[in-house]
Amino acid sequence: MKFTILAPGSRGDVQPYVALGVGLSRAGHAVRVVTTRDHHALVEAHALELAAVPFDVQAALSAPPVARALERSSLLALRSFREIALKAARLTAEVGLEAGRGADVLVAGFSGAFLAEGIARRLDLPLVQAYNVPLTPTAAFPGALTPWLDFGPRSRRLGHVLSRQAVWMTARMSSDDTRRKLLGMPSAPRFAPSRFAGLVEGPVLYGYSTSVLPRGPEWGEDVEVTGFWFLDEPAGFAPPAALADFLAEGSPPVCIGFGSMSQRDPRRVTALVLEAINRAGVRAILLSGWGQLTAQRLPPGVFALESAPHSWLFPRCAGVVHHGGAGTTAAALRAGVPSLVVAFHGDQPFWGQLVHRAGAGPRPLLHRKLTVDELARGLSVLTHDAAVRKRAQALGAVIRAEDGVRDAVKALARLATR
Repeated sequence: MKFTILAPGSRGDVQPYVALGVGLSRAGHAVRVVTTRDHHALVEAHALELAAVPFDVQAALSAPPVARALERSSLLALRSFREIALKAARLTAEVGLEAGRGADVLVAGFSGAFLAEGIARRLDLPLVQAYNVPLTPTAAFPGALTPWLDFGPRSRRLGHVLSRQAVWMTARMSSDDTRRKLLGMPSAPRFAPSRFAGLVEGPVLYGYSTSVLPRGPEWGEDVEVTGFWFLDEPAGFAPPAALADFLAEGSPPVCIGFGSMSQRDPRRVTALVLEAINRAGVRAILLSGWGQLTAQRLPPGVFALESAPHSWLFPRCAGVVHHGGAGTTAAALRAGVPSLVVAFHGDQPFWGQLVHRAGAGPRPLLHRKLTVDELARGLSVLTHDAAVRKRAQALGAVIRAEDGVRDAVKALARLATR
């Protein structure tokens, strides 16, 4: 079968769908991935066909006004995402429409489902929604954007309604014009349809582990939970020699990085992180990423690099400090090491709470309120709390025994023939 996967967005948005693409390809299916300029190398490194969108998400998110908005509040973050998405929506739709021709199935997640619905209808293709963050309402756990609404079944259901509406509004404001003018869709309603399991009509796959988050007991047969969708490092990967030497010369370090989260003042944040490392007395690796953690001179016991495959690096660390993106959270859990979430916005506090409730890390922190003392205490928990380390190791063993990509590939092939 021929699958076209719509996967615009940040690295965390894209990587799970590259993992699905690799699984589909290994199962003998043809795969085409539609993504933005900053992820071309990722797609091509895993030998998947690329349909290139001429837009750079990293550059857009790193612009100073956007970085300030992302740090200050969820509302401002949603507005900034909308402005970026407005610029990318038409380009993504144009490339996606062409890439969908000749496909048997269209697959999309949060950042592509709204446009994918229009492309699927235009080309008369089945659409499967594949999400790594829960969106279908349930009373079993709170909504991904409203983890504080967790004081009874009604509050949790309300949280899911609000979370869906927030995602719907962002998608509608950024993509409705493109859907109408390019794809011939009617204007989308102001409120998210409640009759669908996903954002739009069609079956839904969830790429997370039920060992971390249960399946909603109210969910129907059109919803499947497969396990996390992990993308391992490309065959033949070898770490930089300096990184290998650093890992070998002392105790396992703590890995600290904030993924695709841009920051107004990376030097200030780096100074805070370095002071916390010093107070906690730990070795550390700083992943600069899009967050641009940087320092001209690093103290002994601290190593900096731009990025490294989480599947390779995290198991070699004592713990991980990260922003709480779904993919990074999953990678840390799989590695069996404790993690501390320093949340910026969106679903990150939700994942931070799940890690803490699972016993695999301390209480999550908020980036905008982060202090040296809080981070130093969190680093000490990661490296010295035996109960947390034991629980993280046990949970990691359970997750490593699962194969979410394999199960998702089987589900995609089955759903595509309905």
